[in-house]
Order: sequence, then C-alpha cells, then structure tokens
Amino acid sequence: MSDQHEKKYELLTDEVESTAGSRSQKAAPKAAAARTGTDAKNPVDRLLLDRDGSENANYTGDEESERDYRPIRQSHEYRSGCLGGVMYFVFILCLSVVLACLGWMAASDLMALNKKEFSANVTLPMNIFESETVTTYDDDGEPNGTKRVTHADIDYVADTLKDAGLIEYKWLFTAFCRLSHADTKVAPGEYELRSSYDYRALIQHMTPFSGGALTVKVTFPEGFNMRQMFQLMEEKGVSDYDDLMDAAADYTFNYSFLEELEMGDASRLEGYLFPDTYEFYVNMQPSSAINKFLETFHYNFNEEMMKEVEQSGRNIRDIVTIASMIEKEAANDDERPMIASVIYNRLNSGMPLGIDATILYVHPEHEGAPTAQMLLEDSPYNTRDRLGLTPTPICNPGLASLRAALYPSSSNYYYYALDTETGTHRFFTNSNEFDAFVATQNYG
Repeated sequence: MSDQHEKKYELLTDEVESTAGSRSQKAAPKAAAARTGTDAKNPVDRLLLDRDGSENANYTGDEESERDYRPIRQSHEYRSGCLGGVMYFVFILCLSVVLACLGWMAASDLMALNKKEFSANVTLPMNIFESETVTTYDDDGEPNGTKRVTHADIDYVADTLKDAGLIEYKWLFTAFCRLSHADTKVAPGEYELRSSYDYRALIQHMTPFSGGALTVKVTFPEGFNMRQMFQLMEEKGVSDYDDLMDAAADYTFNYSFLEELEMGDASRLEGYLFPDTYEFYVNMQPSSAINKFLETFHYNFNEEMMKEVEQSGRNIRDIVTIASMIEKEAANDDERPMIASVIYNRLNSGMPLGIDATILYVHPEHEGAPTAQMLLEDSPYNTRDRLGLTPTPICNPGLASLRAALYPSSSNYYYYALDTETGTHRFFTNSNEFDAFVATQNYG
C-alpha cells in the first residue's frame, strides 16, 4: 500500500473512533467549512479524493451537492410495491367472497335449500325424446347384443323446470344431468314436482313409477273400436292420437296372438284392445299405454279359451272378429250365444252375414242405419254381398262376447231382427218369417 493510501486509511479510522461523525457535523455545508477554514469532508468523501487530493466527490463519484446531505427517504418503487400488495390482498379477498357467494347460491339450488314450498306440474312430451340402438357388452367387455336407449332433450327439461320455478340455474342442472346420465332416466309424462326436491329428486320423480307422475282413469265401453279408444285417450291427456296410431302400426308387442299379424297397419290391433277401466300416466308413452290393453286381453283370454280355439278349427283372429260382431249386435248377455249361432250357421252354409255394423265400421262419422249408397259399396266390410268374415274385427269385444264366440248356442236360426218394443232381438229360421216381422217394425 502506498504512503498516500495509508494516510487516507489512518485518517478514516481516527475519524470514526473519535465519534466526530455526528449528524450535525456530517450535515455541515461546504460554505461553513470554507468560512472556518477547516476541511469538513467526512471519511467516505476523503476516500473518494483524487490521487492528488485536489477534487472533492460523493460516493457515486459525482461532485457533491446539497442533495447529498438531505435525509434519506424511501424510494417510490418501495411505496408502489407496498400499495400493490395491499390492493392484491383486497382483490383476492373480494374474489373469495364473490366465489363463496356463488358457490352457496349454486349449492342452495342443487340441494333445494331455503326454497319456498310449492308444487308445479311439469310436462315432458314425446317429441323431446329420441331412441337409438346401442351395443351391450358382457363383463369381459365383449359385445353380447343390442338394446334400445331413449334420450331426453335435457335443455328442454331444464327450461321447463326453470319456467316452473323449480330450479334457478339451468347451466348447473344440465351439467348435473350430463354427469348423472339423467337423459336416459327421465320419461315422457306429466309430473307433479315440489320445490323441496333437489336435483336428484327432481330426476327421480320424472319417471313413470316414481309416484310423481300424474295419472288419469279412463273407462272404455265394450264395442268401442280402436279409433274411438285412441280419441278418448287423447281427450284425457294420455297420449296423442297420431302417436298411438303409429305405435299400433309399428311397435313390436311380444304376444303370441299377434305373431301372425303383419306390422305397418294399425288395424292389426283392432279387437285386442280389451275394454275395461284403466289408470294411465298423463302424457304416457303410446306403446306403454297400448300394452295395458294387450296385457289385459292376454290374461282374460285364458288357456282354456286358447284350447277351445284350437279345437274349433279356427284361429284366434277369426274368434275375435266374430266376437266383435256379436258385441255390436247383441242387446244383452243372454242373447250373445244365440247371435253367435246365427253367424256360424250362415258361415257354414255359405251365406253372406248381412251385418250392418260391419258396413258402418268404415263410416265412423255416420250415425244410424247404413244408407242405400253404403249398402252398395264395394268394400271388404260390406257383408251384405261379401262372403266370410271381414278383414279385421270391427270393434274391441268384451269377455262375454269372446266367450259367446267360443261357445255359441246350438240352433237352426239364420236371421234375427230387433224388436223395437222390447229392445231385444227376435230369431227366425227362414227369410219369410224374418221379412214378416221386419214389416211390423219402424226402424226409422
């Protein structure tokens, strides 16, 4: 170390040890040092002297100024950093509060918390459902068959529930439905739902057997044809008439008595829609509603009756067709077997049946007896000039008429006519007696 530098180091050491670096002395301006004729440089400034000791400079190497002796303040960057940290904390806090509120609102809707109690009727029509055939797999993941799966339009369901006030957030409900595959669980129908139901309960109560589906009882008299029955079902809100006709024509119903009937024509089910009082779901799936009739027919047309069909030499279609004619003609249960005997006697002898009810079957809007023009029509249902049975039954007979068709009376009658005074039928063995009696009646 040079002598000059050693002197500078000693001077700095002496200055620090003598506590001569007080605030007042360090803050003395250069002007005061000039007036006193003393060297007022602090130790650091002395270290920054040029080699010849002639130039005074501050710690940055620049010339000293008055600013070098002002009190040290925090920098602008430091103050900005603190303010930014506070603002970030406030933002996070506000965001957390908002998210917590949204989460609570969503959870309240999801679990039906704090909702006013009320009930609402919700309708899911058939046209929002689509069916597709999908492959089924066994436990090993191998294909083992196919099945039909029906999907609901969940957006429509969500809109309906929101309009009814049962949910608040459509997006949340649709997301829940997609996660739980609810589109394959809900079914067409009209349902009574409560505001206290959470999302899961809403879905569970939009199925036919949940107890939430609205029902209606409908009574079908014996002798109604299929068109009349379907029209009544539409009036009662069970199903749409056209949808019922489509299902009757194209849906596969697994009953042995339908096996030989060709699909594609709704009339294949005529005669098998057993008349009774039924309880249907409102807006019920048409095929399910029709199946109720067929199932009742299946249980009423028992094994004993099936054996009788086999022994008669006819098929079940013939028996149902004859029973439908008996149903339309008979005035009471007692005369059903006798009317059946007239029908069989005419069939066996090759005579036309001459039953006006068959002619009226193709004129559902007409009331009263057939017109002269109707009697001349070239129709397979005109039994005035056509031999044999009609292509289909002409109505849906009850059990009494079905039994009469299977167990007719034994007689030699070929004619019968209504006695307007008693409201019952008179039976005749020949046309002369028949014509003479008819001449005494006023049938209008």
